[in-house]
Amino acid sequence: MELGLLYSGGKDSTLAALLLEDFYDVTLVTAQFGISEDWKHARSSAETIGFPFERLDLDPDVAHDAVDRIRADGFPRNGIQLVHKHALERAARDGFDVIADGTRRDDRVPTVSRAQAQSLEDRHDVEYVAPLSGFGRTAVDRLVEAHLEVIAGPSEEIERADYEAELREIIAAEDGPDTVAELFPDHDQTYVTGRR
Repeated sequence: MELGLLYSGGKDSTLAALLLEDFYDVTLVTAQFGISEDWKHARSSAETIGFPFERLDLDPDVAHDAVDRIRADGFPRNGIQLVHKHALERAARDGFDVIADGTRRDDRVPTVSRAQAQSLEDRHDVEYVAPLSGFGRTAVDRLVEAHLEVIAGPSEEIERADYEAELREIIAAEDGPDTVAELFPDHDQTYVTGRR
C-alpha cells in the first residue's frame, strides 16, 4: 500500500517513517506554500535516510488565514493546526492509499482527533495512521538517539520544511522579526542528517 507521510525533515516525522517502512511503501511528503525553499532540506534528509520524496503544494490563502489567526490569538497553536488540517486534506487527495504524520501523544500542536481522522478517511477513501500517537516525548527521544543522527537548535537557526517556518517568514516580512519573537515561543527544532 502506498503511504504518504507528512514530512518536515525533523526527528518525529523521520521516526514515524522508520516505524512504517516495514508495512507500507512510504513516500515522504513535504507540504509547502512556496514561500521558501526550505523543502529542499527535507528532500535532502529523505534521500539521506533512503525514502522517496514529494513536494505537496498548499493553498497560499490558507497560510494567510493561519497568520491572521496567529495574530488574533497572540500564539501559533490554532494557526498551525489550521495548516496541518489543510495539509492532511491535500495529501488525502494526492492518490495515496494511506496518509500519516509524526504527531506524538503529548503534542500540543498539531493534533488530529478521532473524529477528524474518521472524517478524513470517510470523505477521501483513505486510511489515516499516526504511528507515534502512543509515544511520549521521552520515548521518542530515546528511539531517535538510538537510530538517527540529528542536529538540534532554536527554531530560527534550524532550516526545516515545516509549517511554522513559512508562517514565521510571512509574519517577519509583514510585521518584522520582533513580532515573530512575540508570537512564537522559543523552542528547539531538529533536522535529521542520517541513520545510525
